[in-house]
Amino acid sequence: MPTVPKSMRAAAIDRSGGPALLKIHRLAVPSVGPGEVLIEVETAGVGSWDGDIRGGWWPGDERPKFPLVLGTDGSGVVAAVGSRVRRLKVGDRVYGYSWLNPKGGFYAEYAAVKAEHAAPIPGTLDLRRAGAVPVSGLTALQGIDDALHVKRGERIIIHGAAGAVGSLAVQFAKLRGARVLATASGRDGVALVRRLGADVAVDGKHGDILAAARRFAPDGVDAVLALAGEGIAPCLDALRRPGGRVAYPNGVEPAPRKRRGIKMKSYDAAAGVREFERLTRAVDQARLKVPIGAEYPLARASDAHRRVDEHVLGKVVLRVGR
Repeated sequence: MPTVPKSMRAAAIDRSGGPALLKIHRLAVPSVGPGEVLIEVETAGVGSWDGDIRGGWWPGDERPKFPLVLGTDGSGVVAAVGSRVRRLKVGDRVYGYSWLNPKGGFYAEYAAVKAEHAAPIPGTLDLRRAGAVPVSGLTALQGIDDALHVKRGERIIIHGAAGAVGSLAVQFAKLRGARVLATASGRDGVALVRRLGADVAVDGKHGDILAAARRFAPDGVDAVLALAGEGIAPCLDALRRPGGRVAYPNGVEPAPRKRRGIKMKSYDAAAGVREFERLTRAVDQARLKVPIGAEYPLARASDAHRRVDEHVLGKVVLRVGR
């Protein structure tokens, strides 16, 4: 059995505010409850929602306790298991997702999460790239499968396809047999989504999305996965009516506005044993490419937060393991 230290390095905040407040702290390693696992973190994902939480946003009435360790997902090796855990064991290489974890997030050398919120990493990924997948992968796959119910032969638009979620959604949509029109920012974004398998790629800020969509699907596209709110109108104009579908993760701003004859659904990614099993299968079947747009050591978590607000392709991650 590996020896788990009593304290750890973590990037945490002592109050709400800007990126500069993220500092290295020496904190106690979180305790492991009966249904939890302790993960020695290798890679932590960095998302825009982390910045929202750092800045003071918090859902519900209960306020966070400081110092607050951020980070909703990541990867690593199981260092300890709770007394009721049977599915995972010490030494397993896992990836996990834990939203608003009261024991702290993945910006730390150790994270304790519910066992059902962690799973063995897919065979086609290493620990580094697996750490970039959980939140983005669950959001992408559940958007394609559960919110839109994409079927083989359908034509869909993925708006904001070069980001952390969109870059994976393009590949999951192709895995399901759809034809994909992807919008992305800049020449580099357009080139990326083409490499990931998009049938058509359009610059979402400077290209004519509606004209491209009408060439792509003269009778109207079947569905839109909206991962960005800005510039969404031409995508909605391209939907077939009646019966076109739109899905978007909660938090996309501005949210798409309802239109007559179009089914619209917002959703949150769910994590659990079955959800991770389905994600792992899809990752392996697609031989998923996981673009990492920027990588920082734990001590530069503040720089990672600044980077997320800039033009970035794929996912920003923190390298926690030494």
